Amino acid sequence: MSLDKYGIEAPPAHLYQFSQQITAGISGFPAVTDADISNFEALGFMVIHNAIDRAAIESARAGLRDLMLRRDTDNIMFESAVGQAYADLPDEERLDSVRKMMPIIPYDNRLQAAAENAELLAVIERIMGETPVLSQDMALLKPPRIGREKPWHQDMAYFDFPADAAIVGAWIALDEAIPENGCMMVIPGSHHSGPTLHWTRRDWQICDTEVQVGRSVAVPLPPGGCLLFHCLLHHGTPPSRSTRRRWALQFHYRPGSVTPLPNSDYRMSIFGTDGKDAAC
Repeated sequence: MSLDKYGIEAPPAHLYQFSQQITAGISGFPAVTDADISNFEALGFMVIHNAIDRAAIESARAGLRDLMLRRDTDNIMFESAVGQAYADLPDEERLDSVRKMMPIIPYDNRLQAAAENAELLAVIERIMGETPVLSQDMALLKPPRIGREKPWHQDMAYFDFPADAAIVGAWIALDEAIPENGCMMVIPGSHHSGPTLHWTRRDWQICDTEVQVGRSVAVPLPPGGCLLFHCLLHHGTPPSRSTRRRWALQFHYRPGSVTPLPNSDYRMSIFGTDGKDAAC
């Protein structure tokens, strides 16, 4: 167990303004068409409603709850706002104090089943053109009132894979995700711009002044909805001051032909700022 290493500094108010909400979605993984795959390539994301059914939602929620209440794992990160009291929190308070858990599937078969959903994997294989391999698994949680932002970033800036690898993220909502409680926000087509420099500010993030706020859209999801996205897509989530909990699963898949790089030197040479005479 640990505290989130970043503070609770509030982001600039304009960062999570959005031009529209993407409320339409494909109904279920089997309904994805070749045109939808082409749209993914153009936009960098795909919205799928009814991706998992009610039984799968409740099974995943139960798996997360059981994992959060365990006291013998080191994969649980609490919100900074909780402070040093996190170690002694009673069970119900723990459930609304956790920010992230990673990894999750080694601890619970129900969460592993979510990551191995055959219909999900089939769509990702169509996007990649080859067999997907799970490369990261986590739960991303926004506790009521204190859930902090995840600043704008590219997931590839965190991964030691070649920057041109077609890695795909799957973000699955277990609660209703809306702007007020921290739904995903994305900048359509931003993955085509390639790697963007990241900075250690409120997180490992794209510089606030480089965020194309005027192009951003919010992607609210009902429980069981899924956002598939390219890992160079610019995206982030606003802080939650809502009284409503927001739990989500996130899995990343790499093409089977892509292997991890031996260290982070390559990644930092692309996404880091050292020696680039850059300023934020």
